[in-house]
Amino acid sequence: MFIKKIKDCKELVAGDKSTLREVLHPIKDNLKIGYSLAYATVKSGEMSLLHKMKTSEVYYVLQGEGVMYIDNESKKVGSGQVVYIPPNSAQKIKNTGHQDLIFLCIVDPAWRKEDEKIV
Repeated sequence: MFIKKIKDCKELVAGDKSTLREVLHPIKDNLKIGYSLAYATVKSGEMSLLHKMKTSEVYYVLQGEGVMYIDNESKKVGSGQVVYIPPNSAQKIKNTGHQDLIFLCIVDPAWRKEDEKIV
Protein backbone atom coordinates (compact mmCIF):
# COMPACT_ATOMS: atom_id res chain seq x y z
CA MET A 1 0.00 0.00 0.00
CA PHE A 2 1.28 3.46 -0.94
CA ILE A 3 0.10 6.50 1.03
CA LYS A 4 1.61 9.97 0.98
CA LYS A 5 0.66 13.27 2.66
CA ILE A 6 0.63 16.27 0.35
CA LYS A 7 2.21 18.45 3.05
CA ASP A 8 5.17 16.03 3.14
CA CYS A 9 5.88 16.63 -0.58
CA LYS A 10 8.57 19.21 -1.28
CA GLU A 11 7.19 22.54 -2.52
CA LEU A 12 8.79 23.95 -5.67
CA VAL A 13 8.20 26.66 -8.24
CA ALA A 14 7.26 25.10 -11.57
CA GLY A 15 8.38 26.32 -14.98
CA ASP A 16 5.05 28.12 -15.40
CA LYS A 17 5.65 29.90 -12.02
CA SER A 18 2.86 28.09 -10.16
CA THR A 19 3.81 26.48 -6.84
CA LEU A 20 3.75 22.69 -6.99
CA ARG A 21 4.03 19.68 -4.76
CA GLU A 22 4.62 16.59 -6.87
CA VAL A 23 2.40 13.99 -5.21
CA LEU A 24 2.74 10.98 -7.51
CA HIS A 25 5.22 10.24 -10.28
CA PRO A 26 5.88 6.74 -11.65
CA ILE A 27 9.66 7.14 -11.69
CA LYS A 28 10.21 9.08 -8.46
CA ASP A 29 7.75 6.97 -6.46
CA ASN A 30 8.48 3.64 -8.20
CA LEU A 31 4.81 3.17 -9.06
CA LYS A 32 3.28 1.29 -11.97
CA ILE A 33 1.18 4.20 -13.22
CA GLY A 34 1.34 6.08 -16.50
CA TYR A 35 0.42 9.53 -15.18
CA SER A 36 1.73 12.03 -12.66
CA LEU A 37 -0.21 14.00 -10.06
CA ALA A 38 0.72 17.39 -8.63
CA TYR A 39 -0.88 19.71 -6.08
CA ALA A 40 -0.69 23.23 -7.53
CA THR A 41 -1.23 26.68 -6.06
CA VAL A 42 -1.58 30.09 -7.74
CA LYS A 43 -1.72 32.99 -5.27
CA SER A 44 -4.46 35.63 -5.36
CA GLY A 45 -3.97 38.07 -8.24
CA GLU A 46 -1.25 35.94 -9.86
CA MET A 47 -1.21 33.93 -13.10
CA SER A 48 0.83 31.02 -14.37
CA LEU A 49 3.03 31.62 -17.41
CA LEU A 50 1.69 30.69 -20.81
CA HIS A 51 3.03 27.24 -21.64
CA LYS A 52 2.43 24.13 -23.74
CA MET A 53 2.66 20.47 -22.83
CA LYS A 54 3.17 17.68 -25.37
CA THR A 55 0.87 15.60 -23.15
CA SER A 56 -2.72 16.01 -22.02
CA GLU A 57 -3.52 17.49 -18.62
CA VAL A 58 -6.50 17.60 -16.31
CA TYR A 59 -6.95 20.23 -13.60
CA TYR A 60 -9.34 19.53 -10.74
CA VAL A 61 -10.01 22.75 -8.85
CA LEU A 62 -10.09 22.19 -5.08
CA GLN A 63 -10.31 25.80 -3.87
CA GLY A 64 -10.65 29.31 -5.22
CA GLU A 65 -11.69 30.82 -8.50
CA GLY A 66 -9.97 31.95 -11.62
CA VAL A 67 -9.89 32.08 -15.38
CA MET A 68 -8.49 29.21 -17.45
CA TYR A 69 -6.99 30.14 -20.82
CA ILE A 70 -6.56 27.40 -23.44
CA ASP A 71 -5.47 28.52 -26.90
CA ASN A 72 -8.01 31.21 -27.94
CA GLU A 73 -10.60 30.40 -25.27
CA SER A 74 -11.03 31.58 -21.69
CA LYS A 75 -13.57 30.45 -19.09
CA LYS A 76 -14.16 31.06 -15.40
CA VAL A 77 -13.28 28.10 -13.19
CA GLY A 78 -13.86 27.35 -9.55
CA SER A 79 -13.97 24.79 -6.81
CA GLY A 80 -15.33 21.40 -7.88
CA GLN A 81 -14.70 21.90 -11.60
CA VAL A 82 -12.53 19.80 -13.89
CA VAL A 83 -10.65 21.24 -16.88
CA TYR A 84 -9.30 19.05 -19.71
CA ILE A 85 -6.28 20.51 -21.50
CA PRO A 86 -5.48 18.84 -24.84
CA PRO A 87 -1.86 18.12 -25.80
CA ASN A 88 0.09 21.00 -27.38
CA SER A 89 -2.41 23.65 -26.24
CA ALA A 90 -1.18 27.06 -25.10
CA GLN A 91 -2.45 27.36 -21.53
CA LYS A 92 -2.34 29.45 -18.38
CA ILE A 93 -4.54 29.98 -15.34
CA LYS A 94 -5.21 33.23 -13.48
CA ASN A 95 -6.36 33.49 -9.88
CA THR A 96 -9.16 36.09 -9.81
CA GLY A 97 -10.25 35.40 -6.22
CA HIS A 98 -9.16 36.50 -2.77
CA GLN A 99 -7.78 33.14 -1.65
CA ASP A 100 -5.24 30.73 -3.10
CA LEU A 101 -6.37 28.91 -6.24
CA ILE A 102 -5.55 25.28 -5.51
CA PHE A 103 -5.92 22.44 -7.99
CA LEU A 104 -4.74 18.94 -8.69
CA CYS A 105 -2.90 18.55 -11.98
CA ILE A 106 -2.91 15.16 -13.67
CA VAL A 107 -0.47 14.77 -16.57
CA ASP A 108 -0.84 11.77 -18.87
CA PRO A 109 1.60 10.37 -19.76
CA ALA A 110 3.60 11.41 -16.70
CA TRP A 111 5.21 14.86 -16.64
CA ARG A 112 8.72 15.24 -18.07
CA LYS A 113 10.62 18.51 -18.27
CA GLU A 114 11.29 18.05 -21.98
CA ASP A 115 7.52 17.85 -22.66
CA GLU A 116 6.88 21.38 -21.33
CA LYS A 117 7.64 24.62 -23.17
CA ILE A 118 7.14 28.16 -21.86
CA VAL A 119 5.64 30.24 -24.68
